[in-house]
Amino acid sequence: MKIVIDAMGGDNAPASTVQGAIAAATEWADTQIVLIGDEAKLEPLLSQSGVRPANLTVRHASEVIGSDDEPVKAVRRKKDASMVVAGRMLKEGEADAMISAGNTGALMTAGLLVVGRMEGIERPALAPMIPTIDDVGVLALDLGANMDAKPEHLAQYGLMGSLYRQKVQGIESPRVGLLNVGTEPGKGNELTKHAYPLLDQLPIRFVGNVEARDVLTGACDVLVCDGFAGNILLKSLEGTAGAIFALLKEQFSSSLKSKLAAAVLMPELRGLKRKLDYTEHGGAPLLGLSRLVVKSHGSADGNAIKNAVRQARIAVQNQLVESISKEISGK
Repeated sequence: MKIVIDAMGGDNAPASTVQGAIAAATEWADTQIVLIGDEAKLEPLLSQSGVRPANLTVRHASEVIGSDDEPVKAVRRKKDASMVVAGRMLKEGEADAMISAGNTGALMTAGLLVVGRMEGIERPALAPMIPTIDDVGVLALDLGANMDAKPEHLAQYGLMGSLYRQKVQGIESPRVGLLNVGTEPGKGNELTKHAYPLLDQLPIRFVGNVEARDVLTGACDVLVCDGFAGNILLKSLEGTAGAIFALLKEQFSSSLKSKLAAAVLMPELRGLKRKLDYTEHGGAPLLGLSRLVVKSHGSADGNAIKNAVRQARIAVQNQLVESISKEISGK
C-alpha cells in the first residue's frame, strides 16, 4: 500500500506533516509513505528528527497552493504544486490514497479535476467525524465541499456515509439521519422535504430527521445535510467547545481555591478535551471521488496526520471506494 501526503499543505506544514509521516511509517512498516513537497525544506526536517524509516520517501514538488489561493486557478496553473502532484499520482495508480491539510476548496477542485469523480456521483462530499458524548461519533456530510445541493445529492451522501461507517469503522447497520429543524417528516425547507423520501427508499437504516441539538448525544451515526448548513453546524460546535474551555480556564484560575480544584479535576478535564479533539479523528474523506482522498484539518499537528494515515489504511484495506462505486452503479 502506498499513501502520498501533501507535505506543504496546512497551517503547521511542513513540520507537522513530516512528524506525522515519520510516526506513521514507523508504526506501519507495510505501508509506503511518500511526502510530496519542496525537498530543500523536507530533507532538513527529516535529518533533524534523527529517524528515517525505510518506507518513507520524498518526491519533489516545486510549487505550493496557499490558503488564500483561488482554488480553480491554483489547481489549473500550479501544475507542480504538492497537492496537484499527489492527486496526479493517485489518478495514475502510483498511490492508493492521498492526504492533505491544505486549502479545502483547492483539494476539492484537485479531486474533481485531477483525481476525478466516481461514476454516478454528481457531487463528492466532505465527511468529517463530529465527536459525540458516547464516544461513537457521527459522520457528517456534506460539511463544506458544496454550498448548494439537490435532494438527489443528499440521498447519495446518505448511502456513501452509511458504507463508510460500515467499511472503515465496523458499524454493522449505521443509523442515518437528515439534519433538520424538527423531527417530523414534513418539516424543513424544500431541499429536506424532497430528500426525506429519497433517503427513506434507500437500502440504509434511515432514522428520519435529526435536530442540531441532538447531534452530540448520538442520535444517529451518519448525519446528512447540504454543505452550507453542515459547515455552519461544524463551526458552531467548534466555537462552542473553544468558548467552554476558555471559560473553564478563566474560572479555574480566578482564585487559590479554584486553582486547587482545577488541580484535582485536571485528569478529567484532559479526558474531556481529548473527547472533543479533532486530531484524534484523523481527517475527513472526500467521498464520491474515484480514488481515496482524505482532508486533514488545516491546523493539523503530527498526531492528526498520523491518524489520517491510519484512517486511509483501513479504508483501502476494506475497499471503501470500490464498495461505494458498486453500490452507486448497481453493478
